[in-house]
Amino acid sequence: MLQEFQRFGSDLFLAGLNNSHSGNLSVRRGDKIVITRRGSMLGHLEQNDLIETALEAEDENTSLASSEIEVHRAVYQNTSALAVVHAHPVHAIALSLTDEEILPVDAEGQYLLQRVPVLPVARAIASEEVAMRLPGLLKKSKIAVVRGHGSFAAGHTLEEAFQRTTGLENACRIICLTRTLK
Repeated sequence: MLQEFQRFGSDLFLAGLNNSHSGNLSVRRGDKIVITRRGSMLGHLEQNDLIETALEAEDENTSLASSEIEVHRAVYQNTSALAVVHAHPVHAIALSLTDEEILPVDAEGQYLLQRVPVLPVARAIASEEVAMRLPGLLKKSKIAVVRGHGSFAAGHTLEEAFQRTTGLENACRIICLTRTLK
């Protein structure tokens, strides 16, 4: 499992989808979640950066988990997701500040994503409001952007959630570029 987390964490960092200490990854394993440690560097994950904690309740490892643990729990409790990737893709965040939803204009973006909802919230980071509202969006579109904060992608695997994350950022780059041509 460590190698899979390292692979996608490194790829997210190298692609510029997270800064040195941002974002988080998780997978569901029955009634447990394996999630990256609070403050970990996704580009340089080690075994102690993977925290196993309960899906339904606090336990001795919860305080070590990413500050977004409640959002990840809510996604697993309310969707069929088995993996979640949370990233801070720059172009997607920029569009979330001006658009109510992201509608890809390129063929691959349209095929992969169709439409991506933007979730406006009072508090974007580690928020109960995000935990309550995000799962409903992910049931329909599998990826959403929390306004001004970042994307949450759900999948059956980390690779599937990673693909949605990178696809979103590519689609957003294209949108931004086409807007400069007008």
